[in-house]
Amino acid sequence: MYTKKIRFGPRFVALGLAGALMLAGCASSSGDNSGSASPSSSGAAGFVGAPDVGERIDGGVLTFGSYSFPSSLDPTRTQASGSTGGTEMAAIYDTLVRSDSTNGSFVPQLAKTLSNNSDFTSYTVTLADGLTFSDGSPLDAEAVKWSIDRFVAGKGDVSQTWLNIVDRIETPDATTVEFVLERPWRQFPALLSLGPGMIVARSSGGKAGSVSGTGEGAFTPIGAGPFTLAKFAPHEELVLAARTDYQGGKPPLDTVRFVPTSGAQSQYESLKSGQIDMTYILRDEAVIEQALDDGYSGYLSPTGQNGIGTINNREGKPGADVRVRQAIAYGVDPAAVNTRANNGLGSASSELVPQTSRWYNNTAGIPFDQVKAKALLDQAKSDGYDGKLRYLTTSEPSQQATALTVQASLNAIGFDVTIDYATDVTDLVRRVYKDHDFDMTRGGAPVGEEAPYLNLYNSMASDSKNNPSGFADPEMDAMITAVQTASTDDAVREAISKVQEYANATVPYVIWGPASVLTAWAGNVHGVVRNITDIMFLGGAWISPNGETVER
Repeated sequence: MYTKKIRFGPRFVALGLAGALMLAGCASSSGDNSGSASPSSSGAAGFVGAPDVGERIDGGVLTFGSYSFPSSLDPTRTQASGSTGGTEMAAIYDTLVRSDSTNGSFVPQLAKTLSNNSDFTSYTVTLADGLTFSDGSPLDAEAVKWSIDRFVAGKGDVSQTWLNIVDRIETPDATTVEFVLERPWRQFPALLSLGPGMIVARSSGGKAGSVSGTGEGAFTPIGAGPFTLAKFAPHEELVLAARTDYQGGKPPLDTVRFVPTSGAQSQYESLKSGQIDMTYILRDEAVIEQALDDGYSGYLSPTGQNGIGTINNREGKPGADVRVRQAIAYGVDPAAVNTRANNGLGSASSELVPQTSRWYNNTAGIPFDQVKAKALLDQAKSDGYDGKLRYLTTSEPSQQATALTVQASLNAIGFDVTIDYATDVTDLVRRVYKDHDFDMTRGGAPVGEEAPYLNLYNSMASDSKNNPSGFADPEMDAMITAVQTASTDDAVREAISKVQEYANATVPYVIWGPASVLTAWAGNVHGVVRNITDIMFLGGAWISPNGETVER
C-alpha cells in the first residue's frame, strides 16, 4: 500500500484567524494541503508532507482507522470531532462551513457564501440553487433550519452553546439562512463547521437522538455529503459509497471504509502494513514521532490542554472537595507525566494554551509542589476524606503509563489511588461522559486556534453537556463568556488569562501539557482537507494506483 517513504523538509502552515467574513466558494478543494513540516509537539499546527501535485485519479477504496468508532451516525448522538465520528459524519452530511487550515478563517463548504455584519451579531449563509440531499429531496433554507432545530432539540454536543448565543434563525427565501445572535461572536461559524452544520434530511426519520437502524421510526443517515451509507455494523465496519450527484462532483474515491482501532501503536502498525490508509493517532508522542520520521503525510495538531487530568467534581466524589483537586494539581509533576507517557518527547506545562498558540498570554499555571499538595490533602483528610481515589484508564501503553505516574505521585503524598481499567476507548468515553463512573482519568480539552471559546465552554461551563468533570461556577461562566465576546485578539488573550488565574484557584481539572494529534495517511493518499477539531473531508481525496507514491 505504502511503497516509498519520504522525509520532507521543515515548513509548517500556521493557523491564524481572518477578520470579517465576506466569502464565496464551492464545496471542497484540496488547496488546504499546501505545506510540509518536521515533527514537533511544541511546533505550530499544520500539514506534514509536501503539497499534492499530479492529476487526480478516480476509483479505489480508502480505509480509515477510527479512534473511537461511532455507535450512531446521528449528529445529535455523536460528537463531531476527528476522534469521535466527525470525519465519518462529514462524509455523509458535509458541513455548511469549514475552517481553512491555511489561515484559520471560516469558508463555505456545503454553503455557497458566508457573510456577517460589522459587529458580528448576524451571519448569513446562502445556498446554491437546486441543492439536494442524497435521496433527491431539496436542501433549501427551510431544510437547514429544520435540521438545526432538530439538532438543538436532540441536545447535540454543542447544542447548549447554540442556545446560549443564537437568538433566532430566519429564512427570507429558499436559498438564504440568517443567524441572529444574542451577542457578538467573531468565531460563530465554528458552530456551522460542527454538528449544527451537518444538515440532516427530513426523510432520515426518527426522533432526534434515536438509535440508528433500530425500532419503528429509527434514524437513517441521509445527508448532502459526498458519500452515502452502504453498510453500518457498529463496532465492526462503516462502508460509504460515492454519490454520483454530489454538488461538488462525484468524489474520486468509489468507497470509504471506516474500521475500529485499538490504540496508537496498533493504528500505526496497521498503517504500515497497509491494512488501513489513514488513521487518527491521539496523544502518543513516540508513535507520532515515528510516523513522521518514517515520512507519512498528515495533519499535526500540537494543542494545549490535550493532556489533562479530568477530575470528577460531582457530589459524592473525592473531587467535590476543592482541596482534593488542588492537592492533585500540585502533587503531580507534568514533567514526570511527559517522561513516562511520552518518553520525554512532548512538552510539560500546566498552562491553558501553549507558547506556540496565538492565544498564549504568559499567565502561569499551577506549579509542582508536593509539600503544598500534602498540606491540602491533610486538610481534606481532617474533615473525613479517606484519601481513596479511583483512576480510570485503558490499557493502551501511554494511557497506562500516565495512570501509573499519577498513582505513584499521589500515593507518595498520602492518597490511596487504585487503577480501574476500561475495556476500550468507547467504554471509557461512556463511563466518563455518560455514566460519570470515575474519580479521575486522562482526557483532553484543547483550546482550539479557530475558536478558543468552544472548548473552554465545553470543559468548564456550568451548563455544558460536554463538561465531564461536572465543574460549575458562575464566576468562571462569566469569564468564559468574556472570551467569546472579546472584540480583538488581544482582548481574547486577556480574557483567557483571567480564566487561567481563576482555574489555578478552583482547579476544574489539572493540566499536564500540550499533546499532539496526528491524522496520518500513506504516501499514496492525496486531496484530504481538514476542518475544525481535526474532522477530515474526503470528498476530494484520491489514491495513487498500485500503491505508488506520487512525486511531490
